[in-house]
Amino acid sequence: MNVTEITQLARDIRVATLKSLNHLGFGHYGGSMSVVETLAVLYGAVMKIDPADPDWPERDYFVLSKGHAGPALYSTLAIKGYFPREELNTLNQNGTRLPSHPDRLKTRGVDATTGSLGQGISIAGGMALSHKLARRPNRVFCIVGDGELNEGQCWEAFQFIAHHRLNNLTVFIDWNKQQLDGELEEIINPFDLEGK
Repeated sequence: MNVTEITQLARDIRVATLKSLNHLGFGHYGGSMSVVETLAVLYGAVMKIDPADPDWPERDYFVLSKGHAGPALYSTLAIKGYFPREELNTLNQNGTRLPSHPDRLKTRGVDATTGSLGQGISIAGGMALSHKLARRPNRVFCIVGDGELNEGQCWEAFQFIAHHRLNNLTVFIDWNKQQLDGELEEIINPFDLEGK
């Protein structure tokens, strides 16, 4: 995909996400919107995927550590053809395959069940190490929220990733400066992320 196509994909993801959240009547709008462009680039131009075969062994893997942004991931997956777009209207309803947070046992195309902040980066690190040890070319991509970085588990995971030199793992930090309860600076003063 070229830049124009990725830009259009991001718009489509944004619109589909807003429609599904509006249909539900509540949800994490901001957290979902802040990952849209990253999802569009990954699923539109970077990752090796096959929506017809979500478990394709040679695919790249994606972990949404900030699981509350699941609606944006679901919209991305629907647009890419993992399941019908109409299912987006079942978000977080009884019997849905699209729960509030990603669940790999329920949703086609979801590689990791997430929701408890801090755990996704550890899952991604484990996936990347597994591929490296098996000498498989699969890559792993992970989006972590900035508020989530208050969790000590994230920093343990980053140490693990650095120690094992997991160059098949790319981590994106969604630096939107917001948490559920307010601005990041109000909850805990932000740290020097570049310095860490």
